[in-house]
Amino acid sequence: MKVNSFLILEDGAVFKGFGWGAAIPLVSELKKGNTDDCPVGEVVFNTSMTGYQEIVTDPSYTGQIVLMTYPHIGNYGTEEKWSQTGPHSSGDSSRGKQAAALVVRSFYNGPVAEGRLFFNDFLKKEGIRCISDIDTRALTLSLRNEGSRNGVIVRSDSKTLSEGEVALALDYLKSIPSMEGRNLIDELGTDMTVSPERPDSKALDFALIDCGIKKGIVQEMESRSVNITLFPSTVTKKELLAAGMDAVLFSNGPGDPAVLENQIGLCRSLIGEVPLFGICLGHQIMGLALGGKTEKMKFGHHGGNHPVRDEDTGRVFVTAQNHGFMVDETSLPSDVSIRFRNANDQSVEGLISRDKKIFTTQFHPEAEPGPDDSTWIFDEFVKLTKEWEGK
Repeated sequence: MKVNSFLILEDGAVFKGFGWGAAIPLVSELKKGNTDDCPVGEVVFNTSMTGYQEIVTDPSYTGQIVLMTYPHIGNYGTEEKWSQTGPHSSGDSSRGKQAAALVVRSFYNGPVAEGRLFFNDFLKKEGIRCISDIDTRALTLSLRNEGSRNGVIVRSDSKTLSEGEVALALDYLKSIPSMEGRNLIDELGTDMTVSPERPDSKALDFALIDCGIKKGIVQEMESRSVNITLFPSTVTKKELLAAGMDAVLFSNGPGDPAVLENQIGLCRSLIGEVPLFGICLGHQIMGLALGGKTEKMKFGHHGGNHPVRDEDTGRVFVTAQNHGFMVDETSLPSDVSIRFRNANDQSVEGLISRDKKIFTTQFHPEAEPGPDDSTWIFDEFVKLTKEWEGK
């Protein structure tokens, strides 16, 4: 049975549709300032044509409602192995947070391949809400023209919301902070050091700082025969150096990088002492640690079809991206070079400094979902570590 549901934006726009997945709250059930277990957050659009499961389980989407621009979602079902929620303490499920909700034009609820789970059942299991039958083109254009903004999804026993219900929802949205200024990584990622057995005592040892890491990053590193240790984002320099790591990789994650003082300070303290790599949020943390600044983008880059140019070779390749902040190029020190640049808007997509032993990417080389054009970045991590460490 279809449930009448509504997406309400903080500017008063209301989009009527039907609810799927976990139970959607009534307007009367909203509690001011409370975002826990509620389909509320910054509404952003994703241009990927496939990979809906990977997208809604990506911890970087914590605090966001994801609008899919591709119109038909759910047609090939789901498989557990596609989920991107990274390793975390099994005793605390909150450390595996993901997208607050999904917005789609057409929700598929027909048969899927044997052994796969219906997307609707998967959403229920994961506690994720979805609203369908929305004019996603109109909403996407609104976000492009006016910028991303907060929204909430509610249900109603009626076909329309009353003026009073809309007013209550808007009052609730006023109590929800914008993405700018939000620290969303404190309850994400592992809350303990995870050290797998060392299959090869001669292999490189990589520390992965977990700010909400995607499973795909861990898998790409493991496939290159390096020993990885997952550290919580609260790890100290002393703990890292005592572990004898050959290199440190700062992971992806959600929220505003500028407020992550502890992680920025850790990164700054490690510059020049050990090879440092960063992906997405990790790239932004690196830029801030170098003395640069970050800024909020109007609507960000989200999807699997973003062209990036390698400034060393001039080669352009297609990447998967998910970020709403970017490093301000004019704020960076002169001894740091732009390695990658977005071919559409010329924004910074990667940094390199051989003197400081730093290499970063704003895009996601592991994709999941998206093209594998840039998986060579992980080979580069290993190559540069051996070069910089003389191994």
